[in-house]
Amino acid sequence: MKKSVHTTMNFITLIVVSLLVSKSNGDARAEIIKLHCDDKLEVDQTIFVQNFIRLMEITGTQIRSSHNATASVGKEPNKNIGLAQCYGDLSSQDCILCYAEIRSILPTCFPRNGGRVYLDGCFMRSQDYSFYDEYTGPYDTVVCGNTTRKSTLFQEATRRAVVNAVTGALRNSDYFAREEMLVTGNNNSAYVLAQCWKTLSPSSCRACLENASVSISKCLPWSEGRVLNTGCFMRYSDTNFLNPLPASGSSSNKGKIITIVFSVVSSVVVLTVALMIILYVKKHRYIMQKRKGSYDAEKMAKILNDSNLNFKYSTVEKATGYWNKSNKLGQGGFGIVYKGVLPDGREIAVKRLYINNRFRAADFYNEVNMISIVEHKNLVRLLGCSCSGPESILIYEYLPNMSLDRFIFDEIKGREIGWKTRFKIITGIAEGLVYLHENKNNRIIHRDIKASNILLDFRLRPKIADFGLARSFQADKSHISTAIAGTL
Repeated sequence: MKKSVHTTMNFITLIVVSLLVSKSNGDARAEIIKLHCDDKLEVDQTIFVQNFIRLMEITGTQIRSSHNATASVGKEPNKNIGLAQCYGDLSSQDCILCYAEIRSILPTCFPRNGGRVYLDGCFMRSQDYSFYDEYTGPYDTVVCGNTTRKSTLFQEATRRAVVNAVTGALRNSDYFAREEMLVTGNNNSAYVLAQCWKTLSPSSCRACLENASVSISKCLPWSEGRVLNTGCFMRYSDTNFLNPLPASGSSSNKGKIITIVFSVVSSVVVLTVALMIILYVKKHRYIMQKRKGSYDAEKMAKILNDSNLNFKYSTVEKATGYWNKSNKLGQGGFGIVYKGVLPDGREIAVKRLYINNRFRAADFYNEVNMISIVEHKNLVRLLGCSCSGPESILIYEYLPNMSLDRFIFDEIKGREIGWKTRFKIITGIAEGLVYLHENKNNRIIHRDIKASNILLDFRLRPKIADFGLARSFQADKSHISTAIAGTL
């Protein structure tokens, strides 16, 4: 019995290692084929952007567990309705990767109120109205790869493969089909993929694919062709771009499903145990990292408490009138800013962060340390912070003229700053950025320069503010790689 358990554990260990080091044999096919942005502009910029960001969050969450996502956010005229879908041969991991590419592309349509983007592995569309039942439209197009002229036999094989793919897609509940057709007389094949969006009815899907079949024939005799329709996508090629199908198969392949299930059922128990081990290991590592992070945060908190950067939470709370709405100066992506008056009469600006320091203590302290060591006439001065209360707060110098956007986007206030003043503001911002980028001790990239993050003192001199997205990098590095950041 002891030997059997030992042998089983060795086998489980082998599976665990294989799962951890193996890579997907598929391809996310995240190449951009076409981006179309509508001509109509959004109505209310602030509301529209908030709705769009929420839309992307919802569809992103759905894509993690499904190949398609739909969502509707907000009310007319700033409503955002979205549809995202990966093609049926993408794995879950590749689907997430493909959607991640879309998430960085579609926002470039702003300030247009809608757009659609086609990738070779996925699709997304966003509008201010419900379009889920649309399958054809004025922006349908054909993209041909005019690289190699193919033989008549290849053309015939492609046409047969297209017919089979359309038939297969209409039989499958997910509206997806792939086809490989051997070219008569040689070892080459024609590869075809057909996919309708799942929001269509069967009749609409049929109409869309039949239209695509006619359109894609216009690319022959060339080696590559794609149809980008409102409700479906079709592609053919002389190279195999298709991914291996997931083991679950589809409803039309019951025989294959039975065979696959029979072949894997004997491994289910072992795989389950292996997954339990993986989850245990990950949880254990997470707990250890969390403990380590808490320890580091405590050390940094002690450093701040011993320095002149630390403010008592009760003092700051009282200075702002206990977060009185009348003292609210503005609101951004990371927190709300209030005006406050300290007991010694100094006016301050207090940023009350949305995220409690208990969840990101180390990040909070690192951010404070980074900002506190830079000092320049065109940077807002950090006076201190507080982490002793129920939330994290940052205390800055108060600038009476608020932010630059309140001037340049206002007809009346805009007249107060002529071109001479505007030029000085531009120069000041540039000097502040140069200081950040070329600082010998701590080079910083702000990553969110915009009018609302440029504050003006009583003489209308600019000061760069809000370092919530800033990143520092070593002096011997020429660039840094980061996730998408900044303002839409």
